[in-house]
Amino acid sequence: MSALKRKRGGKGPGRNTKKVKLLENGTKPETTEMGQNKEITVPAPVSMGKWKNKERVLVFSSRGINFRTRHLMQDLRTMMPHTKADTKMDRKDKLFVINEVCEIKNCNKCIFFEAKKKQDLYMWVANVPHGPSAKFLVQNIHTLAELKMTGNCLKGSRPLLSFDPQFDKEPHYALLKELFIQIFSTPQYHPRSQPFVDHVFTFTITDNRIWFRNYQIIEEDASMVEIGPRFVLNLIKIFQGSFGGPTLYENPFFESPNMHRRLIRMSTASKLKEKQMIKDLQKLKKTDNKEEVSRDVTDDVFVTPADDKPVHVELEAPTVKVMKKNKHKVFKRQRNLLRL
Repeated sequence: MSALKRKRGGKGPGRNTKKVKLLENGTKPETTEMGQNKEITVPAPVSMGKWKNKERVLVFSSRGINFRTRHLMQDLRTMMPHTKADTKMDRKDKLFVINEVCEIKNCNKCIFFEAKKKQDLYMWVANVPHGPSAKFLVQNIHTLAELKMTGNCLKGSRPLLSFDPQFDKEPHYALLKELFIQIFSTPQYHPRSQPFVDHVFTFTITDNRIWFRNYQIIEEDASMVEIGPRFVLNLIKIFQGSFGGPTLYENPFFESPNMHRRLIRMSTASKLKEKQMIKDLQKLKKTDNKEEVSRDVTDDVFVTPADDKPVHVELEAPTVKVMKKNKHKVFKRQRNLLRL
C-alpha cells in the first residue's frame, strides 16, 4: 500500500482541497459578478428597528383535549409569531405549576386550554406571575382547516385589534381588553414578525359572550374577508392572581355545561313521565268496573204530556158511500175492445 493512502476517517493529503470543474477545452471557469448575482437569497422576516416590547406568550394545554382543540391551539400559534409551545400538562398537577413553566420558558403571558370530561373546554388567559387571570368556557369552535375561508394573510404579519364599544363601558370588560391587547398583539420589530399589517382580530360582545373573528384586509378601502378561526368565549371568573387568588368578578349569567345538560335531561324525563301518566289513566278508565244502570235518565227527555181528549162512542154503523163509475172510462174500454 502506498504511504499516501489515507485511512477511513483520517486526514490525508488533499483532504481539504476543493475540486475544480473544468470546461471542455481544459480551462477553468471564470467566476464573475453576474454568476454570483444569480443566487437567490431570501431575507429573514425581521423589521429594521429595535425590539423593545418583549412579550412572549406560552400556548399549551392539558391532557385529554380532542382534535378540534389541538387544531385551534395550532392556529393561534400560527397567527401569533411571539408565542411559544410546551408539552401537555398532566391533569393531576395544580394550576400554580404553570407559573413555573412560564418562568422556565421565559414567558410573561399564558393561554392555557383545560379539557374536562373530554367534551368541555376551558381557556385561561393570564398575566404571569402577578396576575390578573380570567377563565372562559370556549364554545362554537371552528378551525382554519374546517372553515376553508377564501381569506389568506401573510404568516407572521402584525394584526389590528378591534374591540366592541361595550369594552369601555364596564370595568371587567376594560380589564379583559387590556389583557387581550397585551396577549394577541404582536410586538413591533419582533424577530419572527413581518413588517406588514394585513389582518384584523375582532372582539365583539353579544349575548354576554365575547365573539372572536379574524379578517383579512384585501383592499385599501378597508374591505375585508374572513380567514378564521372563530370561537366564542363565555366569561366565568376574573381572578386577581395568576391562575388563582381572590375573585375580582364572577359572571352571574354563566351556566355550567353540567347544569345545562342536567336541565336537558330533566326536561326530557318530564315529557316521558307525562306520556306515561296519560297511558296509565287510559288503562284505568278501561279497567274500571262499570255500574249497571237500571233506568236511563235520558229516556224522559223527549216525552211530552198529551192533551186529554173526550172519548166519543159511535152507536150507529157508518154509512157506505157508493162510488159512481166514470162513463168516459167505460166507453174508452169498449172502443179499445172493438179495435182489437
